[in-house]
Amino acid sequence: MPSCKISPPWSFLLSASKNSLQSYELSRLSHAANLRKDITALVDQWVEENSSAMLARWLIENRERDCSSSDRVCSDIPAEVAARTASDNFLSDFDPRRSPDHGRT
Repeated sequence: MPSCKISPPWSFLLSASKNSLQSYELSRLSHAANLRKDITALVDQWVEENSSAMLARWLIENRERDCSSSDRVCSDIPAEVAARTASDNFLSDFDPRRSPDHGRT
Protein backbone atom coordinates (compact mmCIF):
# COMPACT_ATOMS: atom_id res chain seq x y z
CA MET A 1 0.00 0.00 0.00
CA PRO A 2 1.44 3.35 -0.92
CA SER A 3 1.55 5.83 1.87
CA CYS A 4 0.14 9.17 0.95
CA LYS A 5 0.36 12.14 3.20
CA ILE A 6 -2.99 13.79 3.54
CA SER A 7 -2.96 17.39 4.58
CA PRO A 8 -6.14 18.95 5.88
CA PRO A 9 -7.87 21.51 3.69
CA TRP A 10 -6.66 24.51 5.66
CA SER A 11 -8.42 27.20 3.66
CA PHE A 12 -11.77 25.43 4.10
CA LEU A 13 -11.19 24.69 7.79
CA LEU A 14 -10.15 28.25 8.63
CA SER A 15 -13.10 29.84 6.85
CA ALA A 16 -15.82 27.26 7.62
CA SER A 17 -18.77 27.84 9.89
CA LYS A 18 -19.33 25.88 13.07
CA ASN A 19 -21.90 23.63 11.33
CA SER A 20 -19.52 22.96 8.44
CA LEU A 21 -16.70 22.08 10.84
CA GLN A 22 -19.01 19.72 12.74
CA SER A 23 -20.06 18.08 9.50
CA TYR A 24 -16.42 17.76 8.41
CA GLU A 25 -15.51 16.29 11.81
CA LEU A 26 -18.29 13.68 11.58
CA SER A 27 -17.30 12.71 8.04
CA ARG A 28 -13.65 12.24 9.12
CA LEU A 29 -14.69 10.20 12.17
CA SER A 30 -16.92 8.05 9.97
CA HIS A 31 -14.08 7.51 7.52
CA ALA A 32 -11.71 6.65 10.39
CA ALA A 33 -14.23 4.14 11.76
CA ASN A 34 -14.53 2.50 8.33
CA LEU A 35 -10.75 2.29 8.06
CA ARG A 36 -10.61 0.72 11.53
CA LYS A 37 -13.11 -1.95 10.46
CA ASP A 38 -11.07 -2.68 7.35
CA ILE A 39 -7.85 -2.88 9.37
CA THR A 40 -9.47 -5.17 11.93
CA ALA A 41 -10.71 -7.49 9.18
CA LEU A 42 -7.26 -7.51 7.56
CA VAL A 43 -5.51 -8.24 10.86
CA ASP A 44 -7.97 -11.06 11.60
CA GLN A 45 -7.35 -12.52 8.15
CA TRP A 46 -3.58 -12.12 8.57
CA VAL A 47 -3.66 -13.92 11.94
CA GLU A 48 -5.81 -16.72 10.50
CA GLU A 49 -3.51 -17.21 7.51
CA ASN A 50 -0.39 -17.23 9.69
CA SER A 51 -2.03 -19.69 12.09
CA SER A 52 -2.89 -22.02 9.21
CA ALA A 53 0.65 -21.81 7.86
CA MET A 54 2.15 -22.48 11.30
CA LEU A 55 -0.17 -25.47 11.78
CA ALA A 56 0.94 -26.86 8.42
CA ARG A 57 4.61 -26.36 9.38
CA TRP A 58 4.04 -28.09 12.73
CA LEU A 59 2.36 -31.05 11.00
CA ILE A 60 5.21 -31.30 8.48
CA GLU A 61 7.84 -31.32 11.22
CA ASN A 62 5.95 -33.80 13.43
CA ARG A 63 5.25 -36.18 10.56
CA GLU A 64 8.92 -36.20 9.67
CA ARG A 65 9.83 -36.86 13.30
CA ASP A 66 7.12 -39.54 13.67
CA CYS A 67 8.19 -41.28 10.48
CA SER A 68 11.81 -41.41 11.55
CA SER A 69 10.98 -42.71 15.03
CA SER A 70 7.98 -44.91 14.16
CA ASP A 71 10.09 -47.81 12.91
CA ARG A 72 11.87 -47.98 16.23
CA VAL A 73 8.70 -47.58 18.35
CA CYS A 74 6.35 -49.81 16.33
CA SER A 75 8.70 -52.78 16.47
CA ASP A 76 8.61 -52.69 20.30
CA ILE A 77 4.78 -52.88 20.50
CA PRO A 78 3.20 -56.37 20.49
CA ALA A 79 0.78 -57.01 17.60
CA GLU A 80 -2.27 -57.52 19.88
CA VAL A 81 -1.68 -54.15 21.56
CA ALA A 82 -1.20 -52.36 18.24
CA ALA A 83 -4.48 -53.83 16.92
CA ARG A 84 -6.57 -52.38 19.76
CA THR A 85 -9.01 -49.54 19.12
CA ALA A 86 -10.10 -46.62 21.28
CA SER A 87 -13.36 -48.37 22.16
CA ASP A 88 -11.36 -51.19 23.71
CA ASN A 89 -10.40 -48.78 26.48
CA PHE A 90 -14.02 -47.97 27.30
CA LEU A 91 -15.53 -51.40 26.79
CA SER A 92 -12.76 -53.56 28.23
CA ASP A 93 -15.00 -54.99 30.99
CA PHE A 94 -18.10 -55.35 28.81
CA ASP A 95 -19.36 -58.89 28.14
CA PRO A 96 -22.57 -58.98 26.06
CA ARG A 97 -23.27 -62.57 27.15
CA ARG A 98 -23.36 -61.55 30.80
CA SER A 99 -26.93 -60.18 30.90
CA PRO A 100 -29.80 -59.45 28.52
CA ASP A 101 -29.66 -55.73 29.34
CA HIS A 102 -25.93 -55.63 28.37
CA GLY A 103 -24.74 -54.60 31.80
CA ARG A 104 -27.17 -51.71 32.28
CA THR A 105 -29.14 -51.58 35.49
